[in-house]
This record gives sequence, C-alpha cells and structure tokens, in this order.
Amino acid sequence: MRRQREAIQDHAAEAQLFKRRAAVAFSFVVLLFSIILINQYHLQVRSYHEYQTRSEGNRIKVVPVAPNRGLIYDRNGILLAENTPVHSIEIIPEQVADIEQTLADLAELIDISPEQQQSLLSEVRQQRRFNSIAVKERLTEQEVAILAVNQHRFPGVTLEARLSRTYPFGDLFTHALGYIGRINANDLQRLREQERAANYAASHHIGKIGLERYYEQTLHGTVGYQEVEVNNRGRVIRTLRSDPAISGKDIILSLDVGLQLTAQQSLEGLRGAVVAMDPRTGAILAFYSNPGYDPNLFVHGISSTNYNALLNSFDRPLINRVTQGVYPPASTIKPHMGLIGLDQGHITPTTRMWDPGYYQLPNYSRRFRNWQRYGLGWVNIYNAITQSNDTYFYDLAVKLGIDTISDSMKQFGFGQRTGIDIHEESAANMPSRGWKQARYNQPWYTGDTVSLGIGQSYWTTTPLQLATSTAILVNRGESVVPTMLQGTRFDAQFEAVTYQRQPAVTIKDPQHWQVILDAMEQTVSEGTANRPFRGANYTSGGKTGTAQIVSIAQDAKYDADALLEQHRDNAMYIGYAPAVDPTIVVAVVVENTGGGSSTAAPVARQLFDYYFSAGVNQ
Repeated sequence: MRRQREAIQDHAAEAQLFKRRAAVAFSFVVLLFSIILINQYHLQVRSYHEYQTRSEGNRIKVVPVAPNRGLIYDRNGILLAENTPVHSIEIIPEQVADIEQTLADLAELIDISPEQQQSLLSEVRQQRRFNSIAVKERLTEQEVAILAVNQHRFPGVTLEARLSRTYPFGDLFTHALGYIGRINANDLQRLREQERAANYAASHHIGKIGLERYYEQTLHGTVGYQEVEVNNRGRVIRTLRSDPAISGKDIILSLDVGLQLTAQQSLEGLRGAVVAMDPRTGAILAFYSNPGYDPNLFVHGISSTNYNALLNSFDRPLINRVTQGVYPPASTIKPHMGLIGLDQGHITPTTRMWDPGYYQLPNYSRRFRNWQRYGLGWVNIYNAITQSNDTYFYDLAVKLGIDTISDSMKQFGFGQRTGIDIHEESAANMPSRGWKQARYNQPWYTGDTVSLGIGQSYWTTTPLQLATSTAILVNRGESVVPTMLQGTRFDAQFEAVTYQRQPAVTIKDPQHWQVILDAMEQTVSEGTANRPFRGANYTSGGKTGTAQIVSIAQDAKYDADALLEQHRDNAMYIGYAPAVDPTIVVAVVVENTGGGSSTAAPVARQLFDYYFSAGVNQ
C-alpha cells in the first residue's frame, strides 16, 4: 500500500489564529476584571453606607432592657408587692429553626405541659420574632443545672436571671393590689393603640387588674437598650454601649396591714367585704373581700385546673365584693332617707307616727311588715333610726315619692361609680321610673316605692358606695373620692397625693345633719348596735341593716334553716368613729348570715378597736 504524504504546516496561519484567540481571551479576562472592579466600586464606594449598616447589623445587636417594676408599700412602709430574683428559660424565635420541636425536646428535660407548649406557640405567632419569650419561669435549682448542661443543644434558647413579681401576703391584698400576668394579644393591641408598645419591648408582664393595672404606667418604668457585639452564633461577646432602663416609681398606699389583717380575721369562714376609709380625705385604710385567692398563681400563668376551681367555686373568690358585689342596702340607708325627709319638709325632728307593726297603703290589701312584729307605738326620726323601724320609713318613702328618692340618693353616690383607683367597679343600681320602664317595660308602682324606704326593691349598692355615702353624712354634704394611693416615690423623692373634697348634698337647714348624726350615735349607745359596741373606749355612730334576698310570704315567719344558704339574709353595717369629727368610716357586708347587729356590727367593732389601739389615725 502506498504511504500518504503529510501536508506542510502553515505556521503563519497558526500564529494568526493564536493571536486572535489570545486577543479574545484577553478581552474576556479584561471584561471580567472590569465587571469585578465595577462591582467592587459599587459595593465599597457607592453602597458603602448601606452595606456597612448591614455588616454592623450582623455583628452588632440592639437589645432592649426591661426596667425594674416599682414596689408597693402600705402606709407604714411594709412591702406588699416586691421583685424577687428568679431563673427563667427564654427563646428567641428567629434563632430557632423548629420551635415546636425545640419545645418538645425541652419538655423532655423539664416540666412543660402540652397545654403550655400550645400557649407558647400561640404567643410566638403574636410577638415579633426577635423578641425573647419566656418558656418557663421560676426554675428550680435542679432545672437550672439540667438546662445549663444541655444548653449547647438548643441554639436560640437561653437561661436568664430576672426579677419576678411576688406578693408576700398572698390573698390578703388580692382584690386591692390585683396582679401582673403575661402580656397577651389584647394587651399588645391596647399598648399599640396607646402608642406605648415600644416601651414594652423587653417586658413579658403587665398589670392585669387592681392597682397593678390602674398604676401600670407609674409602676412599669422606661425600657433601656444595650448595643452588643455578637459572634456568628449570636452569642454576646461584649457590650459596646448602654442606655440603662429607668425603674418604675414605687407607690405607697394608705392601706394598713394590721387593719387589713383584722378584717381578714373577722371574716374568717364567711363571705363578705369590709372597707374602711378616712372621711376627711377619702384615703382607704382597709379594703378586703373574702374569700380571696393567691395572686402569685397568676404571675407566671395559672393552670386551667386551678383557674376552673376558682371560677366554679360556690364562694366566688374572683369577685371583688368591695366594688363589684351588689347588695340591697337595707336599713343602712335609713339615715339618708331621714335627712331627705327633713329637707323636703315631710317630717320634722319631732314628727311622730303610730307604728302598729306594719304599713298598709290605702285601698291596698298587702301589709308591709315591720321587723318588730308588734310595732313600736309612737315613732319619731330618732327612734325610727335607733331601733331601725320599718313602718316609719315605709310611710316616709311614699311621701317622698320615687322621683325625689332617686334624684336625692344619686347625690349620695348611689347608682354611680365612686372613682376609686381600680377599674373593677360596679355602679350598682339606683332605680327610677325610666329605669324600670326601660328594663321591664312596666310603670313604677307605689308598692315599689314602699320597699325603697327600707333599702329593698330594685335598689342595689356596693360596700364602697355605702362607705362613701356615710362619709358624705359625717362631712355634712361634702364628698371625697376614695383612693388607695398615698403617694409615689422615686430616688428618695416622695410625691404625695392631693385629696379633694367637694359639695355633693346641699340641704336647706344645716341643723338637720346633726339630727341624723345624733340618731346614728344613739343607735350605738342604746339602739340596735348597742350590744356589739358595749364597753368601747371611744364614741361612734352607725346603722345596722338586714338585707332580704328572697321574698317571704306575708303571714310567714323568716326561718333561716328552711332556706338555702344563698337565700338567707345579708348582714350590713355602716359606722364612723369617733362620734365627733370622725376619722374613720366603715362599711361591712356579710353574706347570708342574718342580722346586721349580730354579724356585721361586731366586724366593725373589731376594726375600730384595732384602729384606735394601734394608732392608725395618727
């Protein structure tokens, strides 16, 4: 086979091809470097500030710092609400890949119930993801040790030492102080509407009820911030700058621990309420509703079992009976009725009427019974109040009429909120023609008016309203706004509350005030409240009351043993001491225990005894 000759190579052509390829490659390289340079120019020159901020954001974090909540003291400097150090485990949602799984894993180490896990997941959805959320607070030493050993397994989960709200007296001040609890969606919404949400960036709790809620802005303080440097795992390396939080102000109350303890002991085993007030200023000295509950249960989240037990209890411990308990005022309003009758000219201090033991309207078959079955005979304003005669006030109520009674009693504060410094308050009910028509679509009958004369019918009041109306009597027409706040303190600077008194009830003859006050003093010295106050080393005035809960047939006799407990009469008492220039008024309601002289007045006696023996009035 003949061998084929190889072609002669064209070196010049190859050289040209190489040069062209080299030029294209060089141009491509130059283009790439140009793009890189342009990009570097854009990044490092034109966008320098933007990317510097991003870079600093990765390296530097601004961490909000929660302020210390203000403390609460009684009038003598005894601590009622304090902050105690506790350990908590917290989670930052944006640093956790799978929050649900993380909570489940944590639950294997410490006790976190499925219910709590679901609540936390709900809270995560409502909060901003960079805010830390408390998974569990008040950790035990054993739980702290377990979590410290295993913390490396949980990025975004930290152990924190914080101050936690504690109420050292437990249920003694629950209905006055209230409690704080975890911030929920409703709280957040309210804070945003008030443009205060930013101040709670590091806070997990807020006042829920009572004074804790009413004075939330005073107690909470102002959030602070720390600028910290972190590594690529988010761990703080050092603090660059700090803007410290400003603690909330301490608040000092007019409440007295000793007087409060006396109220608690006097109502032991009973359902009821006691409120004591300085009539000169409106300062609340005792504010107790029984039974109560431990507010510490609510601070870190109460279990559904414990909450349902409180909610479904026959004794209704969640109700603040001082301001939310509504009761017929019964005979405690007879001094007020007597004053109106004197002022309207329907009676005089010497006017007498015959009491046969009942009252009967003309052409009306029903007899309105007197609690004194056979009557008192001739009765005037003095012994009508002193002996709590019903017949006298049945007749007086009819003479006054519903319109005068309703309008006049509203001047004493009945049917209106008192303005005390907690939000949980009922206005109760001062009935009128218009009210009954709107409520029941019925006209007002004279028979309705008769029952109003002894504080029954549709009339309801709160113990606090009874106390403030009594203050108007002893102040001879001037009213005070009840308050538990005596002042605030910050950095040793004390700012006292300014108390206000203003005219509320004006009468034609000022001498009529003394007529009523003399009758109330005689009630204690020789009337229905004589036995409970016998031997007291101070003078006082008062009025007993027995509020009927269910109607008794006209010819039937009241038999407590035949009635269900909740249908038995309530015991009532209003009082003041000393008799001249009083410095304390008291209102007592004891549910379903019968007569005011046998149950409620002895409670008031115990408070007065302590008040004067311990020098609370000084």
